[in-house]
Amino acid sequence: MRPIRSSALSTARLAELDRCYRGAPEARVRIRALMVLLAAERGMVAAEIAVIVRQHEETVRRWLVRYRAEGPAGLADVVRVGAPPEGTPAYRERPPASVRRRPRALGLPFSLWTGGRLADHLAERTGLRVSARSVYRFLPLPAGGGHPPEPAAAPDHEPGPGDPEYALKKRRPSARATI
Repeated sequence: MRPIRSSALSTARLAELDRCYRGAPEARVRIRALMVLLAAERGMVAAEIAVIVRQHEETVRRWLVRYRAEGPAGLADVVRVGAPPEGTPAYRERPPASVRRRPRALGLPFSLWTGGRLADHLAERTGLRVSARSVYRFLPLPAGGGHPPEPAAAPDHEPGPGDPEYALKKRRPSARATI
């Protein structure tokens, strides 16, 4: 391959590259500015620059060509389009609000939430289906990490005489029952 040499740059361009090299918040952009500066000020070729910046020679060539075509703006990362995020901001507020209530209080036939159950419940309510894994990401974690918080039992959801299953729950055998 023939060496890529950068043509002489004006003092204004060199000053702009120097500001980019010294002040860019991303390290990748600073390294790219350094590549162009070494080529312009020192007359180095891509192979020599690659050794200094610890990048592959083709990577250095690509950034020199891109700078030549687009100028300083070409050193920034291109915004990449990926899959749209699962759930809208309004949807992301629902799992924490739902998990704070016991499933039975919402008329569901189970006592504890799981990711799948919560995903199914939210799909019925919103019409938007997301994976159980995504539902877990929407739940706030405790400060020390670990599992999402357990639902808090509100006083009006405790078993009492108004609960249709109160008599059944009250008759449960205790753990101290003898055989």
